[in-house]
Amino acid sequence: MPARKVLTRRDLNRSLLERQMLLRRVDRPALEVVERLVGMQAQVPTDPYMALWSRIEGFQAHQLSELIAERRAVRVVGLMRTTIHLVSARDALAIRPLMQPVLERAWRYSPFSRRLAGADVDEVVAAGLELLAERPYVATELGKRLQERWPEADANSMGYAIRHLVPVLQPPPRGLWGQGGLAQVETIERWLGRPLDSNPSVDALVLRYLAAFGPATAKDVQVWSWLTGIREVLERLRPRLRTFSDENGRELFDVPDAPFPDPDTPAPVRFLPEYDNIALSHDDRIRLIDRRFSEAIWMRGSILVDGFVRGTWCIDTKRNQTVVRIGLFDSLTGFDWAEVEAGGPACRVPGAGCSNARHPHGRDRVTGTDPAAGQRRQQGEHEWRRRHANSR
Repeated sequence: MPARKVLTRRDLNRSLLERQMLLRRVDRPALEVVERLVGMQAQVPTDPYMALWSRIEGFQAHQLSELIAERRAVRVVGLMRTTIHLVSARDALAIRPLMQPVLERAWRYSPFSRRLAGADVDEVVAAGLELLAERPYVATELGKRLQERWPEADANSMGYAIRHLVPVLQPPPRGLWGQGGLAQVETIERWLGRPLDSNPSVDALVLRYLAAFGPATAKDVQVWSWLTGIREVLERLRPRLRTFSDENGRELFDVPDAPFPDPDTPAPVRFLPEYDNIALSHDDRIRLIDRRFSEAIWMRGSILVDGFVRGTWCIDTKRNQTVVRIGLFDSLTGFDWAEVEAGGPACRVPGAGCSNARHPHGRDRVTGTDPAAGQRRQQGEHEWRRRHANSR
């Protein structure tokens, strides 16, 4: 049996960026991009706007808002890793049933489950479904309504049970650009007027993951989805897949004909939201971020420089001024710092930042911690010419 080809860190990095549409912005409809990414983590309502702006040429916030308002895209409460994800309507119907075992397991081991030890959870869920057949509810309000029937039970825990055990989404105005909105829940089937997929395919889901995030190990797929039995799925799919090894000898699975750009392909600076799936979908994230800094991007937006996470960012608004605050892990060249400075104020265009939904149209300012910035600025023009000559 021939030895598997070994992929370097940069091989994996550039392949991931190409699949994630981060080497160059694409001219594609927003819904198509959302589906290619197998959804976008969205517990911060503005995150998908920022993520799409970093990937789509000329993206405007209204393009996503219209998809949500028209029920073509939805914010499902419990998908991969039990988190809120923005997905297409058809993916909501196909993927949510696959995640039911994950959500049931999360519920079973949660403190909320223990607080309902004296109640019949199946009856609580049935009563919750009756209420949700009438209208959407905020989880706390739903719990209080259920407490009318089970006065001794914890209201918050009953609301949490519905969130985990019933396929629900958050309807607009939650998730619409520039609008506030309570985090209500509504059943997916009622909102979309269609039933959940009765025969969902985990094989198809794993293939889509590999197309968007591969090549990947079995553990990578599990980290992304929290599904169990992934090794068996990959073995079943093996005849249809390519296999590689990483530099540590781990077996990587991939779909045929996946892109592998030259590892020296130039990668532009990109600002990503704090919960972009690109940083959450592998067991070993070395293809994207140095292990020393892997915890530093928790609850922070990340900055890609030459394809790797080199710092964090967030937006701070005071009075009529919007400040993009940047923290770098190490020094950048003059060219790269200039690109970061140029990209920072542009982050406000889609309006995403730490957890703010909208920002005033005041002055923009970039602040950052970047040692030796002065001397590196002198290198900028030379490096700009060299890099752009190489990318022609």
